[in-house]
Amino acid sequence: MPYILVLYYSTHGATTEMAKQIARGVEENTAMQAMLRTVPAVSAKTQATEDSIPAEGAPYVTLDELKNCSALALGSPTRFGNMASAMKYFLDGTSSLWMSGALIGKPAGVFTSSSSLHGGQESTLLSMMLPLMHHGMLIMGLPYSEPALITTQAGGTPYGPSHVAGKENNQPLTDEEKLLCRALGKRLADTAEKLQS
Repeated sequence: MPYILVLYYSTHGATTEMAKQIARGVEENTAMQAMLRTVPAVSAKTQATEDSIPAEGAPYVTLDELKNCSALALGSPTRFGNMASAMKYFLDGTSSLWMSGALIGKPAGVFTSSSSLHGGQESTLLSMMLPLMHHGMLIMGLPYSEPALITTQAGGTPYGPSHVAGKENNQPLTDEEKLLCRALGKRLADTAEKLQS
């Protein structure tokens, strides 16, 4: 069955919860399934040595899983207005897919979480779009036809879903944030289905 790859990195769990909501939205389209995957952490000195299977959560992504997806939802917490180094490190290793054009024409969307409302959410979303554009992917945001985009008092942008986790990174997703995550998942799945037919 065709799948939408929901690829994320999370340190405190908020981005993981967003990924799960996006997967729920994907699976509202019965022609697509969601595949949740993550990337291993990296350290400042060298690539972190991680077990090949994480102790908990989603498995680590492979290049083949990225290559064979019908669409991609890419998520990372904010790091000074940019994506986390672990996600950047993974993306930096996708040159073989770029050279072969494997991702050209596939829909993609992005999502993020930050501690504060002005913690660089929109710039983080934009930073994740850049490598996807180099891969020739079709970038999809959220249209204002999504009512939660207007009513949210927390996260949510036209560039993609976002979440405000709070100073202690323990704020749960709001109802609007959940709706926007599911909306992105459904939009990616519906678009991928139309492109494949």
